[in-house]
Parts: sequence; C-alpha cells; structure tokens
Amino acid sequence: MADETFDSVWDAIEDTPQEAENMRLRSRLMSALAEQIAVSGWTQVVAAERLGVTQPRVSDLMRGKIDLFSLDSLVNMVVAAGMHVELSVRAA
Repeated sequence: MADETFDSVWDAIEDTPQEAENMRLRSRLMSALAEQIAVSGWTQVVAAERLGVTQPRVSDLMRGKIDLFSLDSLVNMVVAAGMHVELSVRAA
C-alpha cells in the first residue's frame, strides 16, 4: 500500500476537492467565530443574541459540529458578530 500525502486533513477525508474546499472554508469561519466569542467574553446566551441564533446553535458552533453549518449561515453569523469576510480566489 502506497502512502498518500494531502495538503490538508479535509483533502484526506472528503470525497471530492469541492467538498474539501467547502469544509476548509466552513472550518475557518467557525474558528473565527469561536475566537471572537472567547475574546469578547460572551456567554453562549449573549453570543446567541448577538449572532441571531439560539443558544444550542452556539453550543454546536463551540463544539465544532461543522456538519450542522452551511457557509451561508456562518457568513451571516460572522457579520452579526461585527466581523468582515474577505474572499480570495486563485488557481489551485
């Protein structure tokens, strides 16, 4: 069996490059949100109010349940948290 190398864990575990890229972007947004919540000292209840979601939703975010979040919902929460998303597209 040959050893395979991957650029990221997402490339290793996802079936297609498209799925891997989607997961990579979602992961980055979730990390940014979790960091913002921690740095701001928000409780999950306060974070939920600020992000326009429920407290259980914030709990899912903080616990890294990436499969429960779309890119769309994460972008909405990032903006509600007072942050800005920038996108850069380049050749693979």
